[in-house]
Order: sequence, then C-alpha cells, then structure tokens
Amino acid sequence: MAKSDPRRITRTMPATQLVALLLAFVLAAGVGGVLAAGLVIPMVAGANAAADSTVAIYDEVPAELEPRPMSQQSRIYAANGKLLATFYAQNRIVVPLDEISEPMQHAVIAIEDERFYEHGGIDVQGMSRALANNVAGHATQGASTLTQQYVKNMLIDQALQDGDKFAVIKASEDSIARKLTEAKMAISLEKTMSKDEVLQGYLNAAQFGSRSVYGVEAAARYYFDKHASELSIVEAATVAGITKSPTRFDPTVNPDEAKERRDLVLQNMWKLGYITTEERDEAKATKVKDTLDVNPTEIGCSAAGDSAFFCDYVTKEIVTNPVFGETKAERQQLLYRGGLEIHTTLDPKKQKAAAKAVRNAVHPGDSSGLQSAIASVEPGTGKILAMAQNIPYTPAAGKKGTTRVNYAADPLHGASGGFQVGSNFKPFVLAEWLKEGHTLSERVNANEVSRVVGNFQTKPCVGWLGPEPWMPGNSEGGGRGYISAMQATYESVNTAYASMGYELNLCDLRNTAWDMGFRPTRATGGEKGARVVTAPEREDIDVRAPMIIGTQESTPLHQAAAYATLASGGTYCSPIAITSITGPGGKDYDVPDAKCDKDALPANVANTVVYAMEKVFTDGTARRLGGLADGRPVAGKTGTSQLSAQTWFTGFTPNLSTSVWVGNADKPNEDHTEGNVVNGQFYEVLYGSTIAAPAWKEYMDKAIDDVPVEDFGAPDQSLIGASAPPPSSDDGGDNGGDEDKSGDEGDDNGGDEDNGGDEGNGGDDKGNGKGNNGRADAEAAWNAITEGDWDSLGDSWGDN
Repeated sequence: MAKSDPRRITRTMPATQLVALLLAFVLAAGVGGVLAAGLVIPMVAGANAAADSTVAIYDEVPAELEPRPMSQQSRIYAANGKLLATFYAQNRIVVPLDEISEPMQHAVIAIEDERFYEHGGIDVQGMSRALANNVAGHATQGASTLTQQYVKNMLIDQALQDGDKFAVIKASEDSIARKLTEAKMAISLEKTMSKDEVLQGYLNAAQFGSRSVYGVEAAARYYFDKHASELSIVEAATVAGITKSPTRFDPTVNPDEAKERRDLVLQNMWKLGYITTEERDEAKATKVKDTLDVNPTEIGCSAAGDSAFFCDYVTKEIVTNPVFGETKAERQQLLYRGGLEIHTTLDPKKQKAAAKAVRNAVHPGDSSGLQSAIASVEPGTGKILAMAQNIPYTPAAGKKGTTRVNYAADPLHGASGGFQVGSNFKPFVLAEWLKEGHTLSERVNANEVSRVVGNFQTKPCVGWLGPEPWMPGNSEGGGRGYISAMQATYESVNTAYASMGYELNLCDLRNTAWDMGFRPTRATGGEKGARVVTAPEREDIDVRAPMIIGTQESTPLHQAAAYATLASGGTYCSPIAITSITGPGGKDYDVPDAKCDKDALPANVANTVVYAMEKVFTDGTARRLGGLADGRPVAGKTGTSQLSAQTWFTGFTPNLSTSVWVGNADKPNEDHTEGNVVNGQFYEVLYGSTIAAPAWKEYMDKAIDDVPVEDFGAPDQSLIGASAPPPSSDDGGDNGGDEDKSGDEGDDNGGDEDNGGDEGNGGDDKGNGKGNNGRADAEAAWNAITEGDWDSLGDSWGDN
C-alpha cells in the first residue's frame, strides 16, 4: 500500500462552525485588529469541542506574508534597443503605480473593493453580508478585498516559483480555511504596506486574460497596444472586469459577456463618483471591438524572425552559464520569471544582410539538400554582430523544413557538432611557420609526397603517431615543384602546406591555433576518445599530421573569432552576445566577458599572415571575387574538406570578421565532387570559392558600407623574406628548375616549376638546409614499399 502524503491540502468541518469561526475573526479584527482576533477565535472555537480542528487550522496560518518579486517576462534586445524576443512563465510587466492611469486604478477599486481605502485589510461589512447570504443557501457571494486578492496571487506565484504544486492547490482552493489564511495575512500586510503599495501590488499581480496575461501593463499592451499609463475610462473598465473570470470575461474570447461586465464596472465607477454621467453613458455606448487593438506577445525566439538563432544563442548562454545561477533550473527560472532586460551585441542592419546572403547562397528547401550559415564578429571586442542560416528556426524538433540546430554556433549554444574546416585552418599553420623564423618567400615542396605520420614532430604533447604513411593531394591533382609559402597560402596548396607542417612541431602548432582562437567541436585523440566538445580546451585540438590541412571540426562563429585575431593585429577575444542584463529594481547582473588576450599572436606575425591572405583576392582562390565593392583592404581564406563535403570562406577587414559555411549538416561526408545543382545552377565540384565566398562578399559589401575604411598593420619585412633559390639535390629536395620567382605574384609562377625529379620517392623535402635526414630516410623507406591505394590515407583534398 502506498504511503499517504502527510501534507494536508484541505480540512473540512461543519459549515456552521466554519462560519462562526470566520465571522468571529472578522468581527474581532474589525474591532481590535489581528491581535484581538487572535485572542477571540480560540475562545469561540473552544465553546464546542467539535471545533478543535478549527483551532489547529488557525494556529497553522502564518501571521505575515513576505512579498517577493513577482514572476514577470524577460526581454532580449538588439544593440539598437529593438525588441527581439520575450520569455515568460507568466506574461507580466511590473510597473509602479504612477505608470498606471487613474481610470485603471479607479476601475479595479470600483468593481473589486469599493471600501478599499476604509478597511484594514478585510471588509467586515462585506464579509458578514456574504457569509449570511451563503449560509442562507442563496447564490454564493465573495467578499475578498483587494488586499486579500493580492495575498492570494502572491501565494500562488511564490508556490509556482518554488515548483510546489501542493502549495499552488492550497492557495487556489475554494475553502473557508483558505479565506482565513488570506484574511489573517491581509490584516498583517496592511500594517506594513500603504494603500498605494497594496493597490500597486494587486494591479501587477492579478490575471487579466485567458492567454497568460498578468498585470495591467501586459493587459494594456495585449488588448490595446499601449501602456497602462495610457488606458482610458472604457479601456480600464474592460480590463478591470476581466479578473473575476479571466476566460469568461476576456473580450477576445467572449465579447458580449465582457461588455456586460465592463458596463457593470462603469456603473460602479459612476456610483463612486469616479466618472460623470456623460462619461459613463459614452463609455457604455462604445462597442468592445472598436476599442481593441490586440497585440499578442509571442513567447520565445520564434518572434525574433531572422534573428531567431542569435536569440537562441543568447538564451543558451544564460541557461548554461553558472554566472546566472548554480543550477540549470535556477537559470531557467531567472530567464522565464526574472524580469530581465537583456541587451545584446546584435547589429540589426548587419543581421538583415547576413540572413539575406545565406538564403541567396542556398535557398531554403533547395533540392541540393545543402545548408548555409554565417557568423560575424567585431575584431578587438568579440561582439557577435550577426548570426544567421538559411534553414528557418523552430524551438521544437520535427517541423519539416525547419531546425533548432544552430549551424553557426558550438554544441553548447547550438547543438551543432561543427564541420571540418579544411584549408580554413591554414592561417594557423602559417602563423606558426612565421613564429618559428620561416618566411613567406621561403620555398617549400609542393609535390605529392608520402610521409610517415610518426615522423612528424609531436613531442612533448603526444607520443609517436605510428608508421602509417600520409600523402595528401591537391584538388588539381598534379605536383607543383617548389613554391613560396606565400603562393602556397593564396593558392591553398595542400602538398606545400604538408611540407611546411613537416618543418614544425605540431604541439607548437596546436598552441598557436588555440591562442589565436581555433576551437574544436569534436575531438578524437587523447584519453577521452572520440567525442563532441562542449567546453573546448587546448588539449582537445587533435595533434596529428592531417591537422595541417584542417581535418578537425569547428564552427563559423569560432572561425570568425579566430580570424578576428589576425584582423586586430594579434588580439583574440572570445565571442560575446550580451552587453548588459538588468533585473527588477535596476539590479545589474554580471555578464560573460570576452577575455581579450592582446598577446594571442605577435603583431608582426599577425600582420604578415594578413599580408599573405590579402593576395587570396588578387592572385589566389578568391580572385574572382575581386575584393570588396569599395576597394578597402580585405583578407580571407577559402576552405574545402575531403570530397568537398564542407566548404568555407572566412575573411575580414580591420573592423569586421565573417565566416560563411556551406555544406550538408545531415550528411557530413557527402561527395560534392561529381556534379551539383544548387539554386538551379550546375557546379562540377563545390569549393570554398564556389558558393561560400560569393555569399561572404554579398554580406560584407552591405555590412561595411557605413564603416570607416581602415588599413591593416604593416607586415614585417623580415618575415616576408627575400626570394630564394630552391634547395639543392644534395639536401634530398627537388630542383625547381629555373623558377626564380618569389611565388607571391603571378598565376602559375611560370618556368620549369614542375621539375620535381626524384621527389616522388621521398628524400628530404624541406629544403633551405632545414632538413632532418633521419625522418627523410624513414620517408624514403616507406615510399619504396608503399604503393597504390591512398584513398583511405588522404584526409583532405585541397580547395580551389
């Protein structure tokens, strides 16, 4: 047998004794206040032993009610103050009494408690009449004062905030015990609160509609699209009439009954002298529908339209960040009941341009099945200025053609696992290359070379990677001889970058990538194994040979923030969406900080990497874009993963960094190299330059048209270097023929650049006297015994 709940919800007793009890309390309170009532009631009850339980009920009633902040709606705003979305468990906006019109104040007094300014919390005259009427068996009458109703509403709201269902039932039940509770608390409350404070509390607490409309401010906005301070006589009477039965007298639900109730309010207002006969008659003659201007308050981020995913990001930041509460439940309570004013970084103009650009890139519901997303941040601050995607937002799963997954955000804020970034990772490699003393002009091997992954430098962060060979290829499929690191960057040559990575310690590369802002969303290495990364750490960056060409996943927001490190001359700021949060009474909440690191990357290194990336628009993979419309300085990088499954373009000016991703989130390994029709146009192969780059340009041209033109910092000439001849054959490298250009200009560098000689069979491919003969010998051995099937070994193909 189940154990019974010891909590009592309701006690029953003979009606005559309950009436006697309450009437005695009323009379005693009316004569001598609550203290006298406390002495009289036990005596009255004690006159009959059958009423002992009544004494227990009375004793359990607390003498005081401690009002606490009521549940009210929270609102999210864009940077310009535009309202984006509203959240609430109860749709309430608390306002002071001086922001509520006099007709509204008079209307509730007239219909609910005409002796409000005369009693001390309970209406002795009204309650006595109601009790006599009810005992006589006539129609039930109520006699609760505004103070008692305020107590009831506060008890219900506090129980809801505490998640106490039993307390909600107890505070709502129709019993004399409940009225006794209200009466005792009401008398006590009026000893600590003025009449105006009680009236203000009631007007903010009461329910004024069937659709979760609480308080007169929310009611005024819902029914009339105005503030409570602007309510007229007829509007105030309509609102005041609703609270007796919020569904029955809701004018949007039952206009005829709402009019009858409104007219009764008007009659009482006239009787009490609040309005003239002319005002009463004119108001009564007004049709209810002629006064309404219904303005529903949609709950949640769906109301934010094109900004819905940014809005969702903000809510996730509040619900998941311990700064807003110890538990998730507390943080949700704060969002839905805390009355927060949440001001954000979103730039509405840029957001509009971003939403349009990604929809134009891939139309929603396009037969290609592709998705597109964009994120834009401000260098030097981390402020998220825009965030959008082509698939519409829905708060719940299952609605066709929509999603609740935010492709631009990380798993914690958007439920996305991210996407392989491909060559979007190469700027991190180039930064480490320059930090280690190499230059842009230094020539590197661009032919396809098989290397043993265990020969890459990975100490001390990881052990030996193993004996497997790795031979990445380029999208154009052929060897390239020796080219400069500059050309390798703007033409995005995987084979050349593999050679550069072979010169570096991959642990140092990991550290540089992390410092610059690369944040993985999935990880495969380490003791934790394969996993989605919700709180990335430095160790979550996989240290392995293919990392050089971007085989790990990240998001557009992370990439935009990381590239902003370059745009700002070396300062990394973590992305932030919230600038300030205030609560009721002007309480300020701490908000997440961007934690800007001005030393994330040496300025000379950052500026020199930018110098190379600027040429992506003039000589490289994005040359068809031709830069931005106004000709301002701009830098960027394409990115394409294996089989062109995921494509990217991330680029920046000194004051705006933006990343665009185009791919298939549902089929992350889908092959896009054998013909694709997107928006009705055929593409043989998808690259970062195909769809993502034009979308980036469309957005950026609009986003920066009113932003001052700025120059990037000057590159370090010592890191640019001078044109150098290719290494001699004695170094195990490849004689680059008579190619004597620096590689930073021209389309193909001309000459006999493809004289790769014996490079296909290994040797030391590092050139410039920086080889490691031990690792070169191991490569040569593996090249001699390894043949044929490299499909399973090449983690990524380059982009065009």
